[in-house]
Amino acid sequence: MKVRNFCIISHIDHGKSTLADRFLEITETVSKKDMQDQFLDDMELERERGITIKLRPVRMNYKGFVFNMIDTPGHVDFSYEVSRSLAAVEGAILLVDATKGIQAQTLANLDLARAKGESFKIIPVINKIDLDSARIKEVEKEMSETLGVKETEILKISGKNGTNVKDVLDTIIEKIPPPETFLEAVKKRKSGFRALVFDSEYNSYKGVVAHVRVVEGEINAKDKIYFFASRSIGEAKEIGFFSPKWCPQKKLAPGDIGYIATGIKEVGVVKSGDTICKKGEDVSPLEGYRDPEPVVFSSFFPKEAQDYSAFRNALYEIKLTDPALTFEPEFKEVFGRGFRCGFLGSLHSEIISERLSREYDLNLIISAPSVTFRVVKNDGGEEEIRSASDWPDESQIIEKKEPWVFLEVITPESALGNVNDILTLLGGSYGDMRYLSSERVFITYSAPLRKVIISFHDDLKGATKGFASAGYKMKGFFSGDLVKMEILIAHQIDEAFSVIVSQSEAPKEGKRMVSRLKEVIPSQQFAVAIQARVGGKIIARETVKARRKDVTGDLYGGDVTRKRKLLEKQKKGKKRLEKEGKVNIPQDAYFKVFKK
Repeated sequence: MKVRNFCIISHIDHGKSTLADRFLEITETVSKKDMQDQFLDDMELERERGITIKLRPVRMNYKGFVFNMIDTPGHVDFSYEVSRSLAAVEGAILLVDATKGIQAQTLANLDLARAKGESFKIIPVINKIDLDSARIKEVEKEMSETLGVKETEILKISGKNGTNVKDVLDTIIEKIPPPETFLEAVKKRKSGFRALVFDSEYNSYKGVVAHVRVVEGEINAKDKIYFFASRSIGEAKEIGFFSPKWCPQKKLAPGDIGYIATGIKEVGVVKSGDTICKKGEDVSPLEGYRDPEPVVFSSFFPKEAQDYSAFRNALYEIKLTDPALTFEPEFKEVFGRGFRCGFLGSLHSEIISERLSREYDLNLIISAPSVTFRVVKNDGGEEEIRSASDWPDESQIIEKKEPWVFLEVITPESALGNVNDILTLLGGSYGDMRYLSSERVFITYSAPLRKVIISFHDDLKGATKGFASAGYKMKGFFSGDLVKMEILIAHQIDEAFSVIVSQSEAPKEGKRMVSRLKEVIPSQQFAVAIQARVGGKIIARETVKARRKDVTGDLYGGDVTRKRKLLEKQKKGKKRLEKEGKVNIPQDAYFKVFKK
């Protein structure tokens, strides 16, 4: 069978999209006049940041073979995109930058690929050999030891210049096995059409468009189809390939990667990992994907109440292309109706917020990212806490738990001291440390996730001048000395600012929060006390001074007691307001504090 299905995996910025560009040129899938850098990265954010956010499938022809390629993201927050891509192909190109060598996400993606079994083929490739700073021999040795392959099996290319790129295409033909044929599938199970949904998108004319890998059988345009997960019936209104734009076809055959335009307007019907079959055929569903578990949560509220419906619809549409996004309705008295959204990391959260703003023109208030906590109550039950406002009374809690992660850090040996200082600040524990080469060190470290998501990656890049990389895997929930820190404004609790912190960090965090609030809350007619409180004890305080009117300005001469009388009257009035007055906090104040 002259079909090869593969994807490109690597650490971020190691040249996946550039290599994909060369493939498109060599196979003449895209004409020279239409070609541009990062051709498959068609999202504005991808081009601005120079990173791939969404997987992109494309069909190419080379030496009589059909190549179905999927370009994947490299950042740890989008590893779910990589796992979905791997499920739709029989092999992968593992790309490593010759100047940087193996990085944290290289190892994470390698683990995902190896989990597919021995039949799944991995082609090791060193990229950017044209650069003066390339360390070809060292990286070749690293890859040989890590993958357990001979150095002669590792291809060395320049994706930018096209050097040896044709050798990669020839190796794909030679080493990556063809997809299982229909006749071989019949021997194992009942025949019929089955396709795995690995992605989807919404089109205003075609409805939900499912991106599928056909496992067995054939489907023709206008065939009635059935979705196992949602138990819904639809119609293949249009089917085709990605070349790389939609290219309509009369049918899709076993091994094909393509699309099915369902015409369905309800975005919740089509889910990644679902199985599509023909209506009426007696077949069993394919093994789908394990649902991703969000680890970072933020609350999103539209600034204008009338934008709520548009906001909700936007989230549903984005979830079609990004199933790792989760959301549930939330209501806050200050902000009104919104959604509590779950993400795979802080960059994932940032990308979604940018997409909501740019693609849907939504003006949102976004809370600071937080993690899920767990508390064991007196009755023995365990409860998940995703927001500080849901934290139970301390008298009901017998144990508090927070998520920890395994950090995997790869750093230059020269920056090891700085990296150790950053890791120590996380308050975790060291695991293993070994040298990948004479100049590069691999470190494992366990730490609370709530500290990792804040600024760890930025601090690491700053301390190593961008040469270190890090990834993490969930370790589990462990007991922690956690407390709820409440913020009182004019002696009234404002739950929107409440956070969960460790007992030892509470004074420092409380001081930071009240100082920041003092900057953003406008002065009132009376003095406003801003306090941080833990367990009934005030741990930090700032005061926004009252606006003062010159009540004696209109006096012309007279006894000094007249001035004192007016000033005393003003003082009493401000004290009364301080007890009874309500502080008007502009929404921008919440936004500024959360962004900080």
